[in-house]
Amino acid sequence: MILVAIAYSALPAWAQGAKPPNYPLRPIRILVPFTPGGGVDTIARIGAQTLNERWGQSAVVDNRPGGGTLIGMDIVAAAQPDGYTLLNGTNSMILLGATRRTKYDVRKAFDPIVLTTTQWFVLAVHPGLPVKSVRELVAYSKAKPDALSFGSSGVGTINHLSMEWFKAATGASMVHVPYKGAGPALMELSAGQIQLMFTSTVSAAPHMKSGRLRALAITSPKRHHALPDLATVAESGVPGFRQSNNYGLFAPAGTPRAIVEAINQVVTAGLRTPEAIKRLAAEGTEPAEPMTPEAFRRMVAEDYAQIELLLKKINLKPQI
Repeated sequence: MILVAIAYSALPAWAQGAKPPNYPLRPIRILVPFTPGGGVDTIARIGAQTLNERWGQSAVVDNRPGGGTLIGMDIVAAAQPDGYTLLNGTNSMILLGATRRTKYDVRKAFDPIVLTTTQWFVLAVHPGLPVKSVRELVAYSKAKPDALSFGSSGVGTINHLSMEWFKAATGASMVHVPYKGAGPALMELSAGQIQLMFTSTVSAAPHMKSGRLRALAITSPKRHHALPDLATVAESGVPGFRQSNNYGLFAPAGTPRAIVEAINQVVTAGLRTPEAIKRLAAEGTEPAEPMTPEAFRRMVAEDYAQIELLLKKINLKPQI
């Protein structure tokens, strides 16, 4: 924390939370490519409130769901790069780019501003399935090829690709059942219509507490402090397995560096207030470690390369 403080103190005044010259002079619009409510929307509103309180200028959340987040992405990609139109994005952006569903290269169309939080996934099974570990699940699936069905929020989505990676790494045999969202898939899993899926810790938590789902492992690189007794997939016989959904703010490519860095610093600080931490904890998450826009850009590029490699490995074709 001392090093972080020193690094911040060396920045110009506007990068420590003060307004950059002549910005903002009018309301800032933050597009959320999802319906109101839920983790992405909550995080966007925390960021908007922070910008409003720190700079005294309105920051308005604009929900634009549809197209698997493509509608909101397209609006921001085509907006003027002046800092007044931002996107609260997730790894869905990378998936849409890697599967060629965008008309542009997402790595070039947006300037990453700030990583806000990271969501890990749990490998959840119906409690009626007689397995209590990843190794038991793999053995069961091999003994009964294609007897198990796994759900996802759609073909080519993060939880679908995670399970395809899992299958390729373990030799597990199971059938994919895509749904129109994680909610319907979880309902079917709880009802026993499908047997397993990768789902976010936020979505799985109430079902785990009620006993309607059993978590076998988590996709984080090390055990999560909130679930210390839950093994990682990697330590459960699948070395190197790691999957997450990153949330962050993006601007149209070409947005002035001063604006990008100032928003980064203001939102980073705002996510660490007691109120914001409490709100994030209610969503089952926490603020991401402080990261510069340049480091965030490198993360996006690395995630994109990983997804492209995975698509080739599992032979899932673009244009899904």
